[in-house]
Amino acid sequence: MTTIELTSPSVEPLTLAEVRAHLRLDTQDEDDLLLALATVAREHLERETGLVLAARDFRLCLDAWPGDGIVTIPRGPVRAVTSVTVYDGEGVPRAVDLDGHLLDGQARPARLWLRDVPQPRRALNGIEVEFTAGFGESGADVPETLKRAMLLHVAAMYACRGVVGVEAQPALVPPGYDRLIAPFCRRGL
Repeated sequence: MTTIELTSPSVEPLTLAEVRAHLRLDTQDEDDLLLALATVAREHLERETGLVLAARDFRLCLDAWPGDGIVTIPRGPVRAVTSVTVYDGEGVPRAVDLDGHLLDGQARPARLWLRDVPQPRRALNGIEVEFTAGFGESGADVPETLKRAMLLHVAAMYACRGVVGVEAQPALVPPGYDRLIAPFCRRGL
């Protein structure tokens, strides 16, 4: 199972104004740095939780259909499944009819059931599921607890900006960060 990000977020969950207010900065001298740190904080949080904060498109590639017929989508929340494609042995794509499909996009992981699925004939990545995931189109749709965690993370990275460059971040996670994101993390046994 491979997940490919097809589009970048159109907006970041944290606005520059929110970051400046949290850091109590009045000048615009370091706006580029602040935007870069906000992006790093979002990317780190998405890796830790498996959530997609800012809405964007993805492609999930599978080798075969699951035995129970329910496809699990590891990134979420899933807002919509836009297409499902199955490849034959020669690599010719065939669109799968989405009529009657069932999507539980809020589940962790999200689940998709399709009424009629042709078998792929390509050994690797014979099935492609394209979907849109994320809390919404703006930062206002992201849970406030996650935004608070990102602000703490941006502040910690900003505080050590002379020691660790943006390209090497996240170099540290601030105290309290793990407690804020814990309810959103999936833990396995």
